[in-house]
Amino acid sequence: MGKRIGRRALFRGAGFAISGAALGAVGASEIPRWFGWDHPPLSGGYAAAADDQSAVRSSSVNVRYFVETTRPLVALTFDDGPAPQYTPMFLDVLEDLGIPATFFLVGRNVRDHSGLLRDRLGRHEVGNHSWAHRDLATMDRAAIQEDLRRTHAVIQDELGRTPVLMRPPFGHLGGSTVLAADSMGYDLVLWDRQMHERRFTGDPAGQARDLVETVRPGSIILAHDVGDKRRLVALRALGDLVTGLKARGFEFVTVSDLIADVSVSVS
Repeated sequence: MGKRIGRRALFRGAGFAISGAALGAVGASEIPRWFGWDHPPLSGGYAAAADDQSAVRSSSVNVRYFVETTRPLVALTFDDGPAPQYTPMFLDVLEDLGIPATFFLVGRNVRDHSGLLRDRLGRHEVGNHSWAHRDLATMDRAAIQEDLRRTHAVIQDELGRTPVLMRPPFGHLGGSTVLAADSMGYDLVLWDRQMHERRFTGDPAGQARDLVETVRPGSIILAHDVGDKRRLVALRALGDLVTGLKARGFEFVTVSDLIADVSVSVS
């Protein structure tokens, strides 16, 4: 006998069917209004990336998921820190493994916990990850610039480092995010590989294998050093990850060193 379908599932299916039919009838341009998204303004809002030429610093902006190279180089990155629970633990493991990483820092966390990083950065690199991890893709250029400048300043003041890279929270990019990053001379850095902690809960060795088998030359790996206990999957996977990738001939570098090395090798 077939499985009974509940009323809620039936209504949900009907809703999707109606939505699909409506989409075909009126076109995708109407969807934002139906689903509550506001219409992006032509100028001065979060979507526009060319409405203020005074903010344009260069002819193009680099948005990097990975770096094209045949050399076995890989960059390990951590987002959202620093925070007391896990950042020191990640720093300890990285020190024991003898590899560098790039930390994309949240400004207010640097303000509150800079002591966790001070005198411990050594070979590591830091980047700008916004002041409070708001979704920059929904903010206008002026607000984003203020957010990034505030974070840039606290990193310089508290850690003595000048970031040249920026990673938008959630990987979300609006046009004004690009324009604001350009005005500050940042490269935008995303990723092409990441720690999937939910998928590998309780199986850090599996997480390590997943990355060892899929990383390619020039990959940028996303991980986090702030959050709930899922971060322990990433922490416990690091040893096997580094061992496995080194066995494949990979060398760990910072994102800026990855970019610079490739730039030199192709020039």
